[in-house]
Amino acid sequence: MPARAALFSFPVFLAFLAVPAARAQQDLAGIGVREQQIQAVDRSEQIMAEAEKRKGILAQYQVMRRAYATSGNPNFRVIFGQYLSWYQTFIGDYPDALQSFAIKEQPQSDDAPMPSQQQGWHPVQARVYLPILAKPYKAVFFNEAHNVPLTRTLTVQLLQALRDEGFNTFAVETLYRGDTDLPKRGYPTAKSGFYTREPIYAEMVRTALKLGYKVVAYEADDQYQGDAREAQQARHLARLFKDDPDTRLVVNAGYAHIQKEGKFLGGQSMAEHFIEDSGITPLAIEQTMMISHDGSALDHPYYTAIVQSLDPPQPVVFVDTQGKPWSLRPGYDVSVLFPATHLSDGRPTWLTLGGLRVPYHFDGSACQNRFPCLIEARYADEGDDAIPADRMVLDVIPLTTVGDIQVTTSGSNVTPTGNLYLRPGKYHLRVSDENDNVIAQQSITVQASSAAVAAVRTGPSNERCIDVEAAAVRPLSQLCGSQ
Repeated sequence: MPARAALFSFPVFLAFLAVPAARAQQDLAGIGVREQQIQAVDRSEQIMAEAEKRKGILAQYQVMRRAYATSGNPNFRVIFGQYLSWYQTFIGDYPDALQSFAIKEQPQSDDAPMPSQQQGWHPVQARVYLPILAKPYKAVFFNEAHNVPLTRTLTVQLLQALRDEGFNTFAVETLYRGDTDLPKRGYPTAKSGFYTREPIYAEMVRTALKLGYKVVAYEADDQYQGDAREAQQARHLARLFKDDPDTRLVVNAGYAHIQKEGKFLGGQSMAEHFIEDSGITPLAIEQTMMISHDGSALDHPYYTAIVQSLDPPQPVVFVDTQGKPWSLRPGYDVSVLFPATHLSDGRPTWLTLGGLRVPYHFDGSACQNRFPCLIEARYADEGDDAIPADRMVLDVIPLTTVGDIQVTTSGSNVTPTGNLYLRPGKYHLRVSDENDNVIAQQSITVQASSAAVAAVRTGPSNERCIDVEAAAVRPLSQLCGSQ
């Protein structure tokens, strides 16, 4: 298991930001000197280590949020805010994760012109087009924003289509190589990796296993950081092709690790090292820039303009009449634009995973007035150690509120409720308090929703799709709607 120092030290922290490293350095330098920032990282690591001594993910989160709320140091807050946001995604509190950590997506001088229909660009449903685009490649690299699981949702949806195209290996940046039982067990646990503690990430891994992918870890050893980390990650991936020339690889990585050209922390990205080591050029799919942040002022201007005019219900990419994809920046082959986030009962509706899952309403009365209350739904055929298919926290006060009361007893007549998002099937529901004490348990069966299934098959009326093989524009109903 790699030490977190290798994963989250200050130089690597910059690579995790949703901006190029150079701009990240400039943004953080405006708040304080580098030494203070390094101290903030060290302090963040110490708090996280202390949190993980607690039993249960909710108790761990409570340590994190109290540490954040009781500090007025801006250097600490901007850095520890990202740590806090990771744990907010772990407990299923996705809106607060965006509030805890977000950096404005500034336009760059090398941005491509905004795609417009006047210039021949058309939106295409990403889940239809990308498998077609991937056909001639031996490797496909997806990136993600670690505190925005929205950027994992499309990858989950595409795993089946890529498997159908012959892709057979799924490499995951966050996995610990020490979890050798993962393939046999079939699902991740808290000891499988770091980001895999988040339910969408766990769903990505278990989906790959169920589809027959060989799931592998490729993280660098503890002592490698910066460019050395990128280089060893690339060597681990290149070795897969040396061991088996028939490998067809899907990679999930963070941010700019997948860029195929340009500076990366003063060295080369993992993708650049991979190309040199293997002689294989991957398809690089960028998913972190054209997304909604916590407030439209943080969004890229292109994103704001496109969403206002198109309002796509599903992730889209832009292609010209020859089927060539649009990329916002050099180094990537195609940019994915995600729909604006909409909330239902305080949770984002993208948790449906494009219609693979349906909302399951939960009445907080099962919490028996013991708040905050953690609700977890695990697949019935998985163990109690499995990362849940979904989890959420209900409370009578906002989750970000910090007080002296460890467990709140509600005297209100208003009982909090919420929606879990689950695939149709059987689950074991577990309700627990802040200290991981079980309040209630229940077996449930989630039924398919015809409305949810229908949503998968529809798209905006003004959308057109490209038949790449025929290099021709076809109406949406003839291609996208047929999936």
